[in-house]
Amino acid sequence: MGAELSRETPAVDVTATVDDEPGAEAVRAAAARAGLVREIEASGAFADEPRWREAFEEVPRHLFVPYYYVGTADGYERLWGEDPDPRRRERWLRGAYADEPLATRVRDGQLISSSSQPSLMAQMLADLGVRDGDAVLEIGAGTGYNAALLAHRLGDELVTTVDLDPEITESARRHLAAAGHRPRVVTGDGARGCPEHAPYDRIIATCTLETVPGEWLAQCRPGARILTPMATGLLLLEVQDGERAEGRFLHLPAYFVPLRGGGREAAGARFAGGSPLTGGLPHRALHSELFRFLLTLTRGVLDPHEALALWQREGRPARERFGVTVSGSDVWAWLDDPTGPYAWPLP
Repeated sequence: MGAELSRETPAVDVTATVDDEPGAEAVRAAAARAGLVREIEASGAFADEPRWREAFEEVPRHLFVPYYYVGTADGYERLWGEDPDPRRRERWLRGAYADEPLATRVRDGQLISSSSQPSLMAQMLADLGVRDGDAVLEIGAGTGYNAALLAHRLGDELVTTVDLDPEITESARRHLAAAGHRPRVVTGDGARGCPEHAPYDRIIATCTLETVPGEWLAQCRPGARILTPMATGLLLLEVQDGERAEGRFLHLPAYFVPLRGGGREAAGARFAGGSPLTGGLPHRALHSELFRFLLTLTRGVLDPHEALALWQREGRPARERFGVTVSGSDVWAWLDDPTGPYAWPLP
């Protein structure tokens, strides 16, 4: 699962007393989980789909993050649930139920997988608009936590999650089993979907894409929805048939790790703000989150100075004014109107 922008949140209300009595950790975890659910509810993520509240109440996040990494001045520090130091175990448990993304896999100093910010996960699941009986494909298994939430809502048999890395899928299976869920966990290239278990009513990605793979549409039923991070936003597509889909970006910012596989490397999590290409651009524009979204979406098509002129001319447009259309082998992003003057081909 991808890493994304988090906001400052208060510490969950868990007793600071470290108690090694049998069952004490379960009690503390339940209290921490209740605190997390209250935070997510306050964000408004459960407003449109209250059944997700039950899923977050019942699925224990700490089982999916038996260890994670926190940033330090020298790199990363590992916290884990089996630490012999009870104080560090308590710190691990508190962090597991903070409304923050958690770095779960680091390789050569680079973050390659994480457990996403729970309130953003809840909002994405609500926007996905699942219905009873929907078959869902998740691209990016991560820790398995998101698949567990989907399985709790829909049933194990309707959920498939795929990831390129066999280490990630194996650990996701273990975490899911520990939480009592057994959806399909497939090791494979998410860019190609998972045709053996198609068709799907919903596809949700937890990694950033540069384009929309045509294989996904071919594996969807007409009327399906696809929700995926792209650039620094979240794109919600309505699938018309196996060759056409269209939709707009949601208002939320979202920063996820790139999709790996299919020869694709997403640029959404990277921004060359100090590169020569952006030299001479106003400080205000370079530090505008919405302008960086436009820069990322049009990278390779618009010169940064052309992007700035467009951004200023169109009144600094918000994400919701941008969309994407897929038609056969053609994929393009657009501002306001898919057939209007502002449109850019995607890879």
